[in-house]
Amino acid sequence: MPEGDTVFLACHRLNEALAGRELIRGEIRHPRLSTVEFAGRVVREVVPVGKHLLIRFEGGRTLHNHLRMDGAWHLYPPGGRWRRPGHQARAVLATTDQVAVGFALHDLRWLPTSREPELIGHLGPDLLSPDWGPEREAEAVRRLTAEPDRELGQALMDQRIVAGIGNLYATEICFLLGRSPSAPVSEVDAGRAIRLGHDLLHRNAWRPEQITTKSLRRGDQHWVYGRRACLRCGNPVQRGRLGTPPDDRVSYRCPRCQP
Repeated sequence: MPEGDTVFLACHRLNEALAGRELIRGEIRHPRLSTVEFAGRVVREVVPVGKHLLIRFEGGRTLHNHLRMDGAWHLYPPGGRWRRPGHQARAVLATTDQVAVGFALHDLRWLPTSREPELIGHLGPDLLSPDWGPEREAEAVRRLTAEPDRELGQALMDQRIVAGIGNLYATEICFLLGRSPSAPVSEVDAGRAIRLGHDLLHRNAWRPEQITTKSLRRGDQHWVYGRRACLRCGNPVQRGRLGTPPDDRVSYRCPRCQP
């Protein structure tokens, strides 16, 4: 599932392409939304909230979507060749000079903007929110420590605690804390965990690469995530699972660096 910084960058690009412009074409290929007329509507803004994308229109309506595992938004010039098959397109929003195509989108909703909290009100503080500050950080820490016996890796990925962290960043945060993803939350400095998440997402928010080591060198961008050997000590990385099916996730840890 995309991390919060991926959604942030996608929303920034969509906002640059669509905000303030009238749609000359609008297709939503979803049974519940197939009869909604989007052509002629004006996009007000495109904003991220955690891993959720909100396309807000003038007139007080919002198109909500979630990328989940395989969703993506692409931008093309009019008539440009799409990089994914047409049958995967779930949304096509076109202005006179840009075509935004949403592939494999999930959880599409068309609702009054005033009702957005029904879909995103359960989320914890958004690590990439422009309003992030001491109060939001303290709330994230409070939520993280509310279940001290919970596995750290799972807790970090729980969007009700803090919004934006996925498996990649949860794995790397655990490494930087020197603890196993399966360690209980009570064993770590929760404030440091939240600050690491905020720092990592902000560091990568304006680029497609997700680098946790500060190294741009290919193969050196992560400490343990997706690796066979730990980048720091060279010890073999152990793979495991966090959670229970169907919501379990693969986990990575270095037994030497994360006892």
